[in-house]
Parts: sequence; C-alpha cells; structure tokens
Amino acid sequence: MRNLVYFLASLLCAVAVAFSLHGWLTQHNDPGYVLIGFGHWSLETSLTVFTVALVIGFFALYSFFRLMGVLLRLPGQLAKRRSSIKFNRSQEALIAGLFDAADGNWESAEKVLIKHAANSGAPLLHYLTAARAAQSRGALDKRDEYLQKAAEQSSDHNLTVGLTQAELHMSEQQFGQALETLSKLHSINPGHARVLKMMHQAYHHIGDWEGLSKLLPSLQQNKVLMETEVKLLQTKAYSSQLKKAAEQNDAEEIQACWDEIPDHIKSLPGIANIYFAAMINAGAGKSIEDGIIKQLAKHWDATLLELYANLETDNLSRQLQTAEQWLAVYPNDPTLLKTLGKLAQKTGQMEKAEQYLLKSLNIEASVGVCQLLGEVMLRKDDKDKACEYFKRGLELASKEVLSQLEEQTQPGAAQA
Repeated sequence: MRNLVYFLASLLCAVAVAFSLHGWLTQHNDPGYVLIGFGHWSLETSLTVFTVALVIGFFALYSFFRLMGVLLRLPGQLAKRRSSIKFNRSQEALIAGLFDAADGNWESAEKVLIKHAANSGAPLLHYLTAARAAQSRGALDKRDEYLQKAAEQSSDHNLTVGLTQAELHMSEQQFGQALETLSKLHSINPGHARVLKMMHQAYHHIGDWEGLSKLLPSLQQNKVLMETEVKLLQTKAYSSQLKKAAEQNDAEEIQACWDEIPDHIKSLPGIANIYFAAMINAGAGKSIEDGIIKQLAKHWDATLLELYANLETDNLSRQLQTAEQWLAVYPNDPTLLKTLGKLAQKTGQMEKAEQYLLKSLNIEASVGVCQLLGEVMLRKDDKDKACEYFKRGLELASKEVLSQLEEQTQPGAAQA
C-alpha cells in the first residue's frame, strides 16, 4: 500500500512538472523541438510531447520491472506462506499432543505429534513426547524409533535425548540399557547432577556395588547426595563388595578388596567385622590377629570378640594372655568371659575355662556358653553336668525361637 502511494505521488509530480513546462513554453510561443536520429531513421516532436512521453515511458518501464519482481518473488512468497501455515499447524498440534499426553490419551497424542513433527520449530519436543506416549501404551519398538529420530534432530553434546532415553529405560526396569546410555552422557559431562543421580539409582537397582563405589567420589564432589546419604551409601557399597569377595573364599581377593577401601570406611566396626570374618573363613586367620586386636582397642565389639575366639593361631597361650589383659577394663563383659573360656578350653586349661564360662553364664545366660560348658564337662569326664548344660542350652534356644515367633505374629509386625 505504501509503495502504491509513493508511485501515485511520483506520477502526479511528473505530470505537474510536464504541465508546468508546457505552460512555460506556451507563454514564449515556442513548443520546443526535439530530434532523435538513428541510422536512416529520425524522430521529430515537440519538447512538451517528448517530456510527457518520457515520463509515461519511465513509469511504464518502472511498473513493468516492479511487476516482474513481484512475479519472480511470488513462488517464494507462496512457499513461505505454506511453510508458515504448516508451522502454525505444527504448533497447534504440539499443544494438542501435550494436552492429550497429560490426559492419558497416549495413542492420540502420539499420532498428532508425529504427523506434524517435520514442520515444527521444535521437532525434538515432538519426538520425545511421542516416545513417552508410545512407552505408556506399551509400544517399545515405536518408542525406540522416535528416540532415534530425536537423536537425529539433536547435536552430539545435547543431553536431553539421552536423559529421556535413560529415564524411559529405567521406568521399564531396563537398567542395563539405561546404564549404557548414562555412561555415554557421563563421558560428555562428568559433573551433570541428573546423570550422576540416575547412574546411582541404576547401579543400586542391579546391585553393581563396584560400579557404585567408583561413582561415589563424583556423587560427593558434585553434591548430588547429602553427606549422610553418601556415607551410608559408601558403607553399603563397600560392605557388599566385601561380602561378594567373601563368597569366593579366596584370601587374596578379600585382601585386595579390603586394600581398596578408604581408611575412614575401614574404621567402621561393621565393615571391619565382615573383613575379619571373611579372612577367618578363607583360612587366613593368622594374618589378621593383630588387626583384630587393634580394632578392639579402637572399638570394643562383641562380634569382634567372637571372631577373635575363632582365630587359628600358632600361639594359643599368647592369644589367651592378650584376652586376659582386657579383663582389667571389662571385668564383667559376658562375651569377653565367654571368649576367655573358649580360649582356655583350646589351651587345655579346663578349670580356668569352667570358671570363665560360669561367670559369663551368671551374668548373661546364652546358648553358646551352655554349649561350651557342656563340652568342658565332657572333657573333664563329668557327663551328668555336661547333659545338664546341654539341656539348659536347648531350653534357651527353644525360648529364643518362641520369642521370635511371637514377635513375627504380633499385629504390628504383620503390618510392617
């Protein structure tokens, strides 16, 4: 519209100039003379006519070229118009697809999103939402197809597609495939919080404690988990690794696993007890005697005392003397007294063993002490007392079993 106004204004100006020129020439009674020659051809006319013809010719040529420009641009404008219409439709389809997905109309959402994805300004969003819709209706092959198309629309360093893919795999309990994707994302951005958290969840679900233990420094450094959560996770991861190594019953493998554990984790009683128990079962008890003694000095523990009593050493007398030194600090510890009784029995000192075990029994009656006292009485050839202690041990064991059954049958326990 603006161009048309400019054109008409220019035309009027030209006509006004021509009219003014004609009036000026008329006043001088001289219409002017113009001669144009070309070869054998010549054109004669008045200045007024030539001026008017020149103006008309200029505007005719101007209009012609403008028209040609419009015609040349017309296909592009039409294509742009069609593209704009498709784009607007794709945007409407995206909104409709998101609403359908939110309402749970997965098939409808998937259909409308894929139909207009190619013309959208955000095809990635179309394909990712369609992949979620396909998985929600159980079409996993379609889900993978849409994820592949989304990957084609994304750059190599864009984590969006990979995160969505890993999330969908995890929701389908496909933790191995999720970890494969997450490992690639982790190599691209090692400090990405969501990638680290999802890797932690995947490792935890499949019980890959070795992989989880390697991930722990990154989880702590990037503050993906709270400090208390990291410590609990460390304890669980390293204890599970130790238990796995213990199943192999190979002392070298157990020791190698123990050497990889950080010192602040080694100092935890539960972790240390797993290591010592595994080494004893693997027949390497002699190598950990000093370690158990040092651990007991740091943390007095009944389970560790039991393990100490089960050590196979070359010097039983020294082992008993070491344990007797602890009596000065813990004179009424029933587990220590039981340990002393067992060690005295191993050294053949039956009177001393009986004294320790009776004192332990008087402080706290237990099946283990009754069992040991029965064995001591048999060694002393006192079968009546041996039977008495064995019987008492059976009674205690029966009471323990009944107590556990009662706890399990309580309404609160059943609900829990």
